[in-house]
Amino acid sequence: MKFLQVIFFLSIVTFGFSQQTNYVDFKTAKANISFGDLDKKEVFGTISYGFEILKNTDSIFIDANGFQTIQYVLDGIYSDSLYNGKQLIIKHPFKANTSHSIDIEWKTIPKKTMYFIDWENDNKVTSSDSLQTNSIEKKQIWTQGQGKYTSNWLPCFDDMNEKVEFDLNISFDENYEVIANGKLANKQINDSITTWHYDMQEPMSSYLLALAIGKYNKITETSNSGIPLVMYYYTQDSNKVEPTYRFTKQIFDFLESEIGVPYPWQNYKQVPVKDFLYAGMENTSTTIFSDAFVVDSIGYNDKNYVNVNAHELAHQWFGDLVTETSGTHHWLQEGFATYYALLAEKNIFGEDYYYWRLYEYAQELLEQDKAEQSTSLLDSKASSTTFYKRGAWVLHALKEKVGDSVFKKAVINYLEKYQFKNVETNDFIAEVEKVSKLNLKPFVEKWLENKVFPFEDALNSLKKSNFIQEYVSVNCGDNSSKCEAYLTSGISDEAKIKIIEQNPSKVTVKVFNNSLKVRQAIAKFVVNIPLEIKELYESLLNDKSYITIEMALLNLWRNFPDSRFNYLDKTKGIIGFNDRNVRMIWLALALNTPEYEQENKLSYFEELRNYTSPKYDFETRQNAFQYLDLMKACDSVCKDNLTQATKHHNWRFSKFSKDMLKGLN
Repeated sequence: MKFLQVIFFLSIVTFGFSQQTNYVDFKTAKANISFGDLDKKEVFGTISYGFEILKNTDSIFIDANGFQTIQYVLDGIYSDSLYNGKQLIIKHPFKANTSHSIDIEWKTIPKKTMYFIDWENDNKVTSSDSLQTNSIEKKQIWTQGQGKYTSNWLPCFDDMNEKVEFDLNISFDENYEVIANGKLANKQINDSITTWHYDMQEPMSSYLLALAIGKYNKITETSNSGIPLVMYYYTQDSNKVEPTYRFTKQIFDFLESEIGVPYPWQNYKQVPVKDFLYAGMENTSTTIFSDAFVVDSIGYNDKNYVNVNAHELAHQWFGDLVTETSGTHHWLQEGFATYYALLAEKNIFGEDYYYWRLYEYAQELLEQDKAEQSTSLLDSKASSTTFYKRGAWVLHALKEKVGDSVFKKAVINYLEKYQFKNVETNDFIAEVEKVSKLNLKPFVEKWLENKVFPFEDALNSLKKSNFIQEYVSVNCGDNSSKCEAYLTSGISDEAKIKIIEQNPSKVTVKVFNNSLKVRQAIAKFVVNIPLEIKELYESLLNDKSYITIEMALLNLWRNFPDSRFNYLDKTKGIIGFNDRNVRMIWLALALNTPEYEQENKLSYFEELRNYTSPKYDFETRQNAFQYLDLMKACDSVCKDNLTQATKHHNWRFSKFSKDMLKGLN
């Protein structure tokens, strides 16, 4: 008997995604989600599914990975808890064309997909170690389903081809905001607990389920079509709201018009979180993004949210409304989102910006070819560069081939035909062929199937831009007078930066009279500073750019030891980005400048070391670890924090920490 049970379990585990969706169609879900001990990361609740049987079958399953307890009641009658550690298995003689309901009760401690931030730490960042006036609390819970599977915290479906209309009811401490997919239908307050009822009206894949819990304020704008655009921010970041969310309404209105299909969801929300795994994630109606993109008006000049904002919004159509059937067709999501984000940026920053970004994409794809790392765009194991940037190039080239109006009509037909469904590449190409009346097989072979990116074709397309023609042709060689003439002329900033990178020694006094971007290139590439440009180089410390200030401070400190006190005094109160890039380098230089504020050396060291603590975001911690490592000053406290960092949920930071710890030992 046990042997037969093992065989049955194995057959269920290998029961394929396509098989399940051929036999059963899950329609609706209503979930009630609560939290237990937050230090232990406990989450529990109930979820009720309504579903229809398409073909006779004796069993179905619902994914549930690593749950502590899970049990169900089918149709209010049949109860069981058959569970193999990965799937809840429902054995029943299901008949085709019948409707059913299942109520599931569960409890788990998710190992991934749902992240509990700072609940185990005293995470308040006080004024003494942040140069800010208020304490900051960032206790959060947030989810990331793509690539991780929502079934790690909620019984649902790893197969993206199973689309369900989810309604989430989430109960949590009344002092926190709770954000999830869909429209907030109502809130119920019971003592110190508030239950937030979120309603979705259309189906989506389970990996797009999202919730974010934290202390937030919000602002709301309304699109031209009447969609509420809700933008969340930390209570202490009111001065960063406008630069962070700059152009949000313009991007939304542009994309809705350019795509030609109305935004498909009830509202659109954006939520920053600490220590996010990626730049952003396009959960249905609810984008979660890294709070590293929350910037002030100076930070906006170097590191803004505009591209990520547009990219994740474009996914609401390409990825959420229509979803790939498998990773083979991943470019239908990432390529489209990258392309339409670029169109949105073109609308904001102009045509030259658009062609410049395409040029950068082409160069990156060329380098990938040279490294023999390229694959077909239809390879499920292709790189992000291929899916995102080659995918965008395919759409640019395709629009050039068939014309703007044909391209737009085909996209509209594609989205309307497959809305709330799953798609393959042929589905999109067929719509373009139908409208254009062209055979696109040769195009598909060259741009999608061929491993090598068609760089020469791309370059010929780019040369339609006078901006790109100028950039490619500019070259001053070793001719100093010619270099200076170029650098003080009306050529593009990108062309000037190219010259400075190639000829940093040719930068003269007159070259400083340039844009913020060109001046930043001076700080980046002119690391050996001639005395005759010292005074103007010092003016870079006044620029509205944290990157420029960081680089200029280091280069000036290295080149002019006698002026180090002046440079440190001038930049003492500057923090920089959220990762404290300017403050961090300032502390390192202050500690390595003999006689400078000797009485404060210990407190400066403790501040730098304190930034390695888990209460800070991983970017800040990594900066601090790197500086302490360079200074050979990673003491026992630093090492303890580094050891803790090796278990961080962000794999890049975890790997960095493991590598550094190995080097120290």
